Amino acid sequence: MTEPSRPQTNLLSLTEAQMAALVHGFGWPGYRTGQILRWLYQRRARTIGQMTDLSQKDREQLSEIATIRRTRDCVVLESADGTRKLLLTLDDGLRIETVLIPEEDRLTLCVSTQVGCMLDCGFCLTGTMGLKRNLKAHEIVDQVLTAQDHLTGEERLTNLVFMGMGEPLANIEALSAAIHCLTNKSWGLGWSPRRITVSTAGLAARLNDVAALGVNLAISLNGTTEEQRRQLMPAVSQIASLKTLMAACRRYPLAPTRRLTFEYVLLAGVNDRDEDARRLVTLLKGIRCKMNLIPFNEFPGSAYRRPTDRNVLSFQRLLTQAGIDAFIRKSRGRDVLGACGQLGKVPAGAASVALTQIESRC
Repeated sequence: MTEPSRPQTNLLSLTEAQMAALVHGFGWPGYRTGQILRWLYQRRARTIGQMTDLSQKDREQLSEIATIRRTRDCVVLESADGTRKLLLTLDDGLRIETVLIPEEDRLTLCVSTQVGCMLDCGFCLTGTMGLKRNLKAHEIVDQVLTAQDHLTGEERLTNLVFMGMGEPLANIEALSAAIHCLTNKSWGLGWSPRRITVSTAGLAARLNDVAALGVNLAISLNGTTEEQRRQLMPAVSQIASLKTLMAACRRYPLAPTRRLTFEYVLLAGVNDRDEDARRLVTLLKGIRCKMNLIPFNEFPGSAYRRPTDRNVLSFQRLLTQAGIDAFIRKSRGRDVLGACGQLGKVPAGAASVALTQIESRC
């Protein structure tokens, strides 16, 4: 009776140390590790056969035990404003979303770290899904690789933001491994950490883990009192109170040229009043920071509403008068549920917004 064949190893799932161990096991020279990793990340190879600086014999030997499993099922929803939402199907059939956001001289990719989310923020559609599972490091990186595959003409990614589905700091090990692949200049994608932002809903105890990665940190506040934040973000408020979170922000080891970014989703009649703005000024006193104001992006079933432009501008004015750099984040991709807080559901009118099945590029 023949033994069942062992599943092939996905080379993308291996760390640099694990790849080195695999190369050593074959008795190959150590430089093979870098060669294989460069094929995976810099050249976005989809087959071992493409690795032409390995001999035919070595490629055949590697193919016996390993493969490259990239996302092959990618559906693209294109918004009227040029934003593209990529729906990626994982090996286990679960689906995640990543969003390409064009803006003048920038092209930002919003990356997911979980399928669903462990938190239950009331203004976020992803939170209604619950948590299906954490993404693995290679599933995080593959969102970047797949987005690169779908760039057109002279397009080039300029910024990465971990603000997609999920709470990044609840999946810190995979996030850290993914960022190592993204920033490695020898064999990885060579990203500058300054062009990468990790957003958290407020896992205060893990903020220093972000500092160790050298990337930018964004903190989602959304409430100016303990009670208000508990109502809007009940799960994360149990993990860390507003007082604990702000204390952690004040201790955060900021480089001299860096600032913390705070994000504040404005909800009509809930947290967009003048008194909310004044309390926010008090909360941020003494912290080197900037504030992104996000007018709520509505989604079906939500009890919250988007504030008027007048209220948004009034809120911004009170912050800027107090010396806080406050920016109103322009909503992009709302018609395909691709804007902030809208990830997790394909819009019912998908056919009317150029839904297209994209074949994998091999």
